[in-house]
Amino acid sequence: MKELSKDQENLIEAFKEYLRKKNMSENTERAYIRTVRQLLFASEDLSEDSLRKYRNLLISGYRPATINQRVFAVNHFLLFLEEEYPADFTALSGFRLHSVKTPRETFQDSIITNEDCETLERNLKAEHHDFWYFIVRFLVTTGARVSELVQIKAEHLTCGYLDLYSKGGKIRRIYIPDSLCREAKAWCDCRGIVSGFLFVGKNGRPVTTRGIHSQLKHYAVRYGIDPDAMYPHSFRHRFAKNFLSRSGDISLLADLLGHESIETTRIYLTRSSREQKLLLDEMVTW
Repeated sequence: MKELSKDQENLIEAFKEYLRKKNMSENTERAYIRTVRQLLFASEDLSEDSLRKYRNLLISGYRPATINQRVFAVNHFLLFLEEEYPADFTALSGFRLHSVKTPRETFQDSIITNEDCETLERNLKAEHHDFWYFIVRFLVTTGARVSELVQIKAEHLTCGYLDLYSKGGKIRRIYIPDSLCREAKAWCDCRGIVSGFLFVGKNGRPVTTRGIHSQLKHYAVRYGIDPDAMYPHSFRHRFAKNFLSRSGDISLLADLLGHESIETTRIYLTRSSREQKLLLDEMVTW
């Protein structure tokens, strides 16, 4: 099996450090590094031609959503090369791979609805699954990533926010609504929790992303909710959609979500096919 050269391995390590300075989540970092490894394995060198061949390789074997995720990772890698090694990769300066077109509903229609959120929360409460009820509440009312959610402690309920620091010194602040703080404090009081992480498993460690994903799928089936829309990041998307519908302040939303660029946040300005139909039904009175 082909192995990467020492220079390529060093380049990957430098890219990994670059991503950490940009405050990327661990999941995003792993996905980007996997993509770059795949790119370097598939390419003899880094050139416009080899990058286009890599894109064609993706098109021949992956779904559009996966293709675009990997294209986005490669483009981030190219940006890294421009910023960190401008003299070594001048031939690639300004070059980017194009994404493939996907139906709008591929993304928008896979976001959990407010109705399904309410159904989920109501049933979790009724069946006394308070631990999972609060996981859902924190995700949908703060816009936190799962990697950020598991770092929330009882102490953060007092000040109403959580500050996360990247290696580059950048602060990502996650605000916790007052109503949720009060509700979560009452839950902590019942469990005798005065400090430490809120969401820990039986082993005393924070619950894993995989564990949360698996349990949410279980509740989707149990409560008759579309399993395709029941995944941890779906609640972050729902937070964003609800925030924009109430305030319309996309710049503030970008800050709250921790997006590097407001262009990333603009995806929430589009509507799902269901939302389009409801809006049309309301508007067409002629």
